[in-house]
Amino acid sequence: MRAMVWEGTGALKERDLPDPEPGPGEVRLVVRACGVCRTDLHLIDGDLPPGGLPRIPGHEIVGIVDRLGPGVVDLSLGQRVGVGWLGHSCQRCPYCLAGHENLCDQPAFTGYTRDGGFATLAVAEARYVYPLDGIDLADAMVAPLLCAGLIGWRSLVMAGPHRKLGIYGFGAAGHIILQVARWQGAEVFVFTRPGDLAAQEFALTLGAVWAGSSEEPPPEPLDAAILYAPVGALVPAALAAVRKGGRVVCAGIHMSDIPAFPYSLLWGERQLVSVANLTRADALDFLRVVPLAGIRPAVTSYPLSQANRAIQDLRAGRVRGAAVLVP
Repeated sequence: MRAMVWEGTGALKERDLPDPEPGPGEVRLVVRACGVCRTDLHLIDGDLPPGGLPRIPGHEIVGIVDRLGPGVVDLSLGQRVGVGWLGHSCQRCPYCLAGHENLCDQPAFTGYTRDGGFATLAVAEARYVYPLDGIDLADAMVAPLLCAGLIGWRSLVMAGPHRKLGIYGFGAAGHIILQVARWQGAEVFVFTRPGDLAAQEFALTLGAVWAGSSEEPPPEPLDAAILYAPVGALVPAALAAVRKGGRVVCAGIHMSDIPAFPYSLLWGERQLVSVANLTRADALDFLRVVPLAGIRPAVTSYPLSQANRAIQDLRAGRVRGAAVLVP
């Protein structure tokens, strides 16, 4: 198979590797599309602890099952499926036993601690492979749903009841969750990088009631806000933007340090919470919502061999919506 491999320094390297074989409880996929997530940037930039080298990144995988490992009975050859970030949980630790597999003490993560989808073939644990039978979208459009959408969905649920929602950072997750929130009836206020007028216009075309710079306050207090931008300085800004009793959700796996802020920003029973990974239940719930809400991700597709260009474009903010590799 062909793969784009992270070897610890420099850019990803294109390699020809032996075809992987699924073990017990695993399946092999022919990769049809794989999204490029900001977490992939954190891996390459060294923001995350090492997850093992060499590594094939990519955890927003759409593929076709072409081989079943021993013991797999719930998936079938030729089935179109998706794979996301959480690739394994131990099912024994207190968190798993309490239904919080996203907090598992011994997890594995696709494209980080196990090889992912920047390749023509990928192997995944069957328990964390999701059927896509009800989603009538092109493979490249489905790919960002498998992380940007799933983590976005969990963050939206954690935001609690709201009529006025703020979204800080308008990339893959932000533009998907805006569509879900609008379907749910919320008014959405979008905060982008200063001067990013194109992103602000894009947000308005998707139904945002207001779009402006992250340095601006919203025109009215928000009930909740979600931070997709990995910028710690936005935490005090978001706390200042929500009303008393409001909630701020930090949805990224990595964020720069949060600067000191006065207690008055948190006072008034404002809440600050974080999202860690996701559960299989999150995935199944969200994938049922996708066709009901009519979600249509905006994507920019790249050949697999141009993974480094996709990463550079994502880092520079040149991608509208989501970047996707198509082998």
